[in-house]
Amino acid sequence: MHVPDGFINAPVSAVAGVVAAGAVAVSLRGARRELDERTAPLAGLVAAFIFAVQMLNFPVAAGTSGHLLGGALAAILVGPWTGVLCIAVVLLMQGILFADGGLTALGVNITVMGVVTVVVAYALFRGLVLVLPRTRRSVTVASFVAALVSVPAAAAAFTLVYAIGGTTDVPLSKVLTAMVGVHVLIGIGEAVITMLTVGAVVAVRPDLVYGARGLTAPLKLRVDGELVDAAEPAPVAAAGSPKKLWIGGVVTALVLAGFVSFYASASPDGLEKVAADKGIDAKVEEHAAAGSPLADYGVKDVDNARLSGGLAGAIGVGVTLAVGTGAFWVVRGRRRTSQEATAA
Repeated sequence: MHVPDGFINAPVSAVAGVVAAGAVAVSLRGARRELDERTAPLAGLVAAFIFAVQMLNFPVAAGTSGHLLGGALAAILVGPWTGVLCIAVVLLMQGILFADGGLTALGVNITVMGVVTVVVAYALFRGLVLVLPRTRRSVTVASFVAALVSVPAAAAAFTLVYAIGGTTDVPLSKVLTAMVGVHVLIGIGEAVITMLTVGAVVAVRPDLVYGARGLTAPLKLRVDGELVDAAEPAPVAAAGSPKKLWIGGVVTALVLAGFVSFYASASPDGLEKVAADKGIDAKVEEHAAAGSPLADYGVKDVDNARLSGGLAGAIGVGVTLAVGTGAFWVVRGRRRTSQEATAA
């Protein structure tokens, strides 16, 4: 759902840019409370993993594909404030290096794909976790539902932005119906990916999953030959080390972006398909970074398509991991400095 330049007029794009900048600024402050020495590297990994999985377009209907947006996944794994920053880092790298998503539309993309998905998904996730039993299965079920709803919510948000600043004259009802309809289908894929990823991490290190913090298993006592819940719950034990989880995540991201991405669907994604069918793309503009050596997820002057795409994907994962991890370590460092100053 990367909005290119030319879909939304300049004034509305500028306003969206201000909204996105404000959301990032607020998220920077909020992320200081979420990040510590264990979760800062994980947040960089989450950004890199989302970048990799976004390269894997999956078919959802005849001639249409979809890809992960990632807001729900990031919010549940590392927290909503950090989640917004993860998506912002991914979109920035995609726009600058790979000419994916317009640069003047960066504010629109961060607002729609980052802020809206994170807010909707995490609010729904927290609500479900509060009413469901405090188990690992409940966390994965809640992540599925939250991710599913977040995608059509983002589609509706784009439609609202288009209604205010669209550069073409297309009936709003047609845009809304088409966008929400196809993105409900895409949301199913998003939900499955999110559920499987959250479930895998929760199974190994539930203490590292922000949305699973406080997850407990009832302590059982045998009374008169029967097992009953004790008054106080016992924390679920963690297994594995953060380092092993990080290495496994990096390897997975590299494999997905460097190898599996070659087999991704070549059909246009939901927004591209709706734009072409309804005429929203009539005034689309060439990307400012169209001449980038990595534009369109290929390495310039590398003729072998498989090698070109694989190298571009691996480079993207590496750059996103480095930029994201560095940024989150800086945010964490500022938190520690602030705490030390307060203590003094």
